[in-house]
Amino acid sequence: MAIQKRQSFGSVRNFDDLFSRFLGSSAGAVSNSEPEAWSIPLDVVQDGDNLVVTASVPGTSKDDIDVSVDDNVLTIKAETGDSSSKETDGYLLRERLTGSYYRALRLPETVDFENAESQFKNGVLTIKLPKLESKKARKLEISAV
Repeated sequence: MAIQKRQSFGSVRNFDDLFSRFLGSSAGAVSNSEPEAWSIPLDVVQDGDNLVVTASVPGTSKDDIDVSVDDNVLTIKAETGDSSSKETDGYLLRERLTGSYYRALRLPETVDFENAESQFKNGVLTIKLPKLESKKARKLEISAV
């Protein structure tokens, strides 16, 4: 039996370090290029011949969100301002996020970006990406001889 040295919580510098130690890193799926940006939580579901991406962007409006696709990478950016004009010195507790949101997700080459549909309702962005017709599974007819 090998003895393993454990690091104490005192050596954890921030929450990202804490999560990476206990949950592992999410390498490859998420890319935050802006150090001040908050990562957008999302769900990706295969629904028949469609890929459905649902992203939570609270505190934003439709005009605050920018969605783009470049080289099979879906990028979602959003900006939210402070809901109050008060000085930050008076806060006793501040947990609601303000600022920039950013998320990039590599999608399969089978996705038809030209026919994608998006909808925004109550702080939730839903993007429906159909599969390319040429990439859909086809049923082959069996002939009897």
